Amino acid sequence: MSDVVNNRDHHRYELAVDGHLATEHYKLDGKVITFEHTDVPKELGGKGIGSKLVQGALDQIRADGLKLILQCPFVKAWIEKHPDYADLVTR
Repeated sequence: MSDVVNNRDHHRYELAVDGHLATEHYKLDGKVITFEHTDVPKELGGKGIGSKLVQGALDQIRADGLKLILQCPFVKAWIEKHPDYADLVTR
């Protein structure tokens, strides 16, 4: 399994696993990023790939000093289970 990569040209974080690509699509406006949609191919379902993708993306936005707007229900649910990332969410 590779690391999460920010594909700025396509406005998404990517995680390549076993020939498939899981993605977290976003919009960036200054220092605020909106996570819009998480896409995990059905071949990777149930393996924790979505969680690894989200955690890797959130670690990067923290390192970049960005704030997060939650539009994606998967990311919202993930942060509810991992409150140590709640400080990234802008109110």
